[in-house]
Amino acid sequence: MTERRAQAFYLGRRRYEPIHTLQRALQEARARGLADDVILLLEHEPVVTLGRGAKREHVLFSEDVLGQMGVDLVETGRGGDVTFHGPGQLVGYPILDLKPDRCDLRRYVRGLEELMILIARDHDVEAGLCDGKIGIWVDTTRPTEWAGEAFSGSLAKIGAIGVRVSRWVTMHGFALNLDLDPASFAVIVPCGIREYPVSSIERVAGRAKPVRDVALSIGDHVRRALDYELDAVVDLSTARDADLLALVAPRAAGSAADLGARP
Repeated sequence: MTERRAQAFYLGRRRYEPIHTLQRALQEARARGLADDVILLLEHEPVVTLGRGAKREHVLFSEDVLGQMGVDLVETGRGGDVTFHGPGQLVGYPILDLKPDRCDLRRYVRGLEELMILIARDHDVEAGLCDGKIGIWVDTTRPTEWAGEAFSGSLAKIGAIGVRVSRWVTMHGFALNLDLDPASFAVIVPCGIREYPVSSIERVAGRAKPVRDVALSIGDHVRRALDYELDAVVDLSTARDADLLALVAPRAAGSAADLGARP
């Protein structure tokens, strides 16, 4: 594979819908050659998102009740079922053109899983994979070890993945629970899985770095897991939502009106 470079941007804490719109515009711009490979890093205000395979019964409260709780409800085009995003969770949205030599979706997803495993390891938490279950998992009885699902005393999920690829350009991505309160997931059946709980790095290790610190220092892990070289992460946490497209992809700003037209 040829060497690739990408630029990462830390966006701070944002509501979901403006960033979903930004992702769609960036994906279209990347497909048209109006943007480079980028990775958006942020945390969201509380939101429940529905993937293409979502079952409504996995959302345990009505949209009105969720709104009263300060939780948005948004339908998305990503793969997967239902998930929750909120403060204390590192969310990563790579907008990458996998053509011509990286057109392997399973390999890409495995790279996202490895990226989260490396971040967990920075916290002395060993996470791993479980057959048939996308995302990363820990043994809460022995969080510093991962011997595999069959040898785990108590499984819990700490990282989720849901992606969408169009013309081999990616969007959506991963969500890793740093110090997000796992009780936040009580409003849904996370990813449709009832038998295993959701946890966080802070819950199993007793500590977790702030989302901003992890985001700004992610470069080495991106290189190892995804084989992309990153320049220093650009901090756009104080920028307005309306200015993000021009700051992230200046060449695309003049075409902003029609970049979100493709479903």
